Amino acid sequence: MASQNTPGKRTVVLVGRPNVGKSTLFNRLTGARRAIVAPIAGTTRDIIAADAEWQGAHVTVVDTGGMFGASKDPLHELVLQQGHRAIASADLIVFVMDGREGLVSGDEEIAATVRQSGRPVVVAVNKTDDRKAQARLVEFYALGFDPVIPIASEHGTGVGDLLDAVTSRLTLGKSEAPAEPEETKVAIIGRPNVGKSSLVNRLLKEERMVVSEMAGTTRDPVDSILKWHKQQFRIVDTAGIRRAGKVARSGEIEAVSVMLARRAIARADVAVLLIDAVEGPTDQDATVAGEAERTGCGVIIAVNKWDLIEDRSNEKIKHFDDYIKQTLKFLDYAPVLHISARTGDRTPKLLETIDRVAKARLRRVPTGELNRFVEAVTQTHAPVSPGKKHVRVLYAAQTGVAPPTFVFFTNVATTFHFSYERYLANRLREAFGFDGTPIRLEVRARRREDKGKDEKRRS
Repeated sequence: MASQNTPGKRTVVLVGRPNVGKSTLFNRLTGARRAIVAPIAGTTRDIIAADAEWQGAHVTVVDTGGMFGASKDPLHELVLQQGHRAIASADLIVFVMDGREGLVSGDEEIAATVRQSGRPVVVAVNKTDDRKAQARLVEFYALGFDPVIPIASEHGTGVGDLLDAVTSRLTLGKSEAPAEPEETKVAIIGRPNVGKSSLVNRLLKEERMVVSEMAGTTRDPVDSILKWHKQQFRIVDTAGIRRAGKVARSGEIEAVSVMLARRAIARADVAVLLIDAVEGPTDQDATVAGEAERTGCGVIIAVNKWDLIEDRSNEKIKHFDDYIKQTLKFLDYAPVLHISARTGDRTPKLLETIDRVAKARLRRVPTGELNRFVEAVTQTHAPVSPGKKHVRVLYAAQTGVAPPTFVFFTNVATTFHFSYERYLANRLREAFGFDGTPIRLEVRARRREDKGKDEKRRS
């Protein structure tokens, strides 16, 4: 868990049985809908973390999967292991119990585990927004923990008292919010069961994510901090994205998982699209890749499970890569790597490529250099428009980064033919090293008042 926490912050871990309201409390404390909330035991599987602030004190809050208690989740044993790791890393534990159910044997089992950890404990008795639950509050003192705070996390009742108890036991004084380090946000994306969580674990060099052969294991987008060669990456493991029809039939939890995965892609600087080497690229991979391309983040195609391919000759690699480019034509700019999350083969190369693509996405081209480039490429290959008008590019300017965005000012109001846009984007990428990043192009007719500025812009 050390790689997860922001340096200098204390870690507060939420533990409890399934469906006692830990994820609702997590969302309430951190002020964001990061954990999926559903009335189904075992919804949360992975450990997720986010920062929280209370009256000047800053902590990292960690949500865990439901421990002990009844669970039909086939991955419950793996969830339990994750919970134990989180407890071992905690500075303080918030033990969440259900006020409506009262004290049950599962709570007593968790209490024994928590005591063995030696960490300070604050008990939060959730769902105490009715008289019956309030009357049962005294039961929870039998565990011997102090204090016992009644809360209703869905409505926010008592959460302030809980935070007061947490910060006082951590002896946190008021401080300025720590400066956010520069970091590259990386989303690991792909179809279900292509090895996304295994790759995250390999990169972090710890069993951070629950890994199973069962599709749909990951539900929440999970952030983890990775330090590499003085660079900081925020690695986000996302739920597998399936076709909309399949998601609709699978129920509420997967629908929310996919929504949060798409949000994670929208926030990412670089998306690593994981493809199964045995199955090869599919239409479903194209759907996932389309999400990344649409948002404008950099894209890397990582072919996982390459260790399972017997013929790894240069001819085989070229044939495989050509098929990827054919299937994912709109990602012809994305670097392709052949990796194995299981063995770690070429995963260091993946980190190098992520760093290179992230920097390319922020690259700016000086205006003079850009216009000399434009003059050369348009003389070699004149602009083509859908209306077959005679078009001249008068000058160009880079108007943005992340993704790199260029405006081409022309003599007439028009658009470029899509094939000419692709030609310009490819030449820009070759000339200025825009590796792995989409390039946005706009075409505008020069305004009359701009005529006198042409020479100035070209300088």
